[in-house]
Amino acid sequence: MNPVIKVQPKEEQRSPFVPRNPEEFDFKDIRYEKKDWVATVTVNRPDFFNAYSTLALQEMIAAFQDASWDDGVAVVVLTGAGVQAFSTGGDVKDYEATYTRRPREYFKWMGVFNQTLDTLRNIGKPTIARLNGMAVGGGNELNLCCDLAIMAEHAHIRQVGTRVGSVACGGATQWLPIVVGDRRAREILMLCEEVDAEHALEWGLVNRVVPSVTKDGVLLEKATPEQRKLALRGRDGHAITLEPLDAAVRAMAEKLIDKFPECLRYTRAQVNFWKDLAWHMTVPHARDWLSLHFMSPEPHEGMRAFVEKRPPDYRGLRERARDDRGSEFLWGAPTATCPACNRGGLPADFAFCGHCGHGMA
Repeated sequence: MNPVIKVQPKEEQRSPFVPRNPEEFDFKDIRYEKKDWVATVTVNRPDFFNAYSTLALQEMIAAFQDASWDDGVAVVVLTGAGVQAFSTGGDVKDYEATYTRRPREYFKWMGVFNQTLDTLRNIGKPTIARLNGMAVGGGNELNLCCDLAIMAEHAHIRQVGTRVGSVACGGATQWLPIVVGDRRAREILMLCEEVDAEHALEWGLVNRVVPSVTKDGVLLEKATPEQRKLALRGRDGHAITLEPLDAAVRAMAEKLIDKFPECLRYTRAQVNFWKDLAWHMTVPHARDWLSLHFMSPEPHEGMRAFVEKRPPDYRGLRERARDDRGSEFLWGAPTATCPACNRGGLPADFAFCGHCGHGMA
């Protein structure tokens, strides 16, 4: 009679990819919710028009990673708090205060920003941008990074790089030509003008536009520009409602939930080919160039003008170049030498030596 061999069952190995309850994260600059197969990430800085801080980017990375690992999440929605802004991108006041003084720090910051977009783009699940308000600068780059977008009628889209002394090469220069075509991409990037919801839909920047303006509690099917402005200010009986936006986002999410997850994941991977190619071919160079560019007068003037709420002196910089007065340097090329203390490498436009105070003439 053959002996009976008893095989002890092995203890089941726990997966290292364990999602967490949103409350466990204790996020400060974003909100994170998971409910009914949908994860919602909200940039929660409404007092700053949802401009993302470094902390907000780091928190988004953690939330996106968690949503990617959670098999109870089928769709990820990205949005902003309130009704004014989806996101206005990086905080220009922070840029002016930090990176015009320490340009090398921008290289580190953009590494975090790039990781945010990479994590979102490679999340493995459909993503919807819920445009509850303006998507400006890097805010629109977050929009472009998502698979789909639904926009409230009162919102608008805008790139602002060349207005403030920067270049929108954290997604916009790479992806706008793919999304809206070359000519329209150049118009958006070079002119830095608002694109209203109607044109955003026509140009392919979003998939749906829904009404969001009420008058005396009644939803207006097609609000005029003036009515949208009054609603944002809460005047003359006008107000903003996001109920139609939430309904449209939920309806789109339901359609995506009722598709096969593996097929959706690979569809995204295939459709992302051109976006990935443009991104990976350019963003390392962009990260270095932007870091070096913070040493030039353009961001110094553009971002300081933004903080001081005045028009930048674009033509003054052009005149310096035309007159060969060192437009690449804030105070002229570092070519002067003090006649008194013999200190060299001083800016050519200095009237006095920065070391001993002697006149340079």
